[in-house]
Amino acid sequence: MNKKIGTVAAKVNIIAVAGFALSMLLRSNFLSYITSIFIALSFVPMMCALCFLAGQEKKAAGYVSMAFATMYATIILLVYFAQCTTVRMGGLSKQASELLDYQSYGLFFHYDLMGYGLMALSTFFAGLTIDVRNRADRWLKLLLMIHGVFSITCFVMPILGVFSADMPGGYWIGVVLLEFWCVYFLPVGILTHLYFAKQKD
Repeated sequence: MNKKIGTVAAKVNIIAVAGFALSMLLRSNFLSYITSIFIALSFVPMMCALCFLAGQEKKAAGYVSMAFATMYATIILLVYFAQCTTVRMGGLSKQASELLDYQSYGLFFHYDLMGYGLMALSTFFAGLTIDVRNRADRWLKLLLMIHGVFSITCFVMPILGVFSADMPGGYWIGVVLLEFWCVYFLPVGILTHLYFAKQKD
């Protein structure tokens, strides 16, 4: 059951990340919000399964990874569920829209960045749990831990006010950054799936 949960979660994550990349190219905000929700929903069981597989001496790193994954998913689900419901339905005042609408680069946009900072911390600690037995495992461990570096920028950029609604070319800068993230994270999902697949039941 543990192996099955991990492999299914990894498959859903791969599909969701690919769908998110496509949504950016199609300029579909709704599709990007839905796929982001599924990225979060699949990420938590992926990290839980990695924690379960970790050796006893690596359990603390696994638990930390699970905790950060849970915080990430909570924030992301709040942000994107609001976009799919409250924001999409309209009727918000200008001030409320500036706070809640992700496209306004306001409060919820900054919450989103904080959420992905927590995701990056989760992957860093998940990387510490990987038992390297072959080249694929080594790449998985490396990609997970390097992904942790993104946490710094995710926390610093909102504080510095890097993104704003009137930023020239802001949309396409965001698209390029997000597509880069998708290209980076897809192999993480694929390698995680392979890692789970070779584990004993």
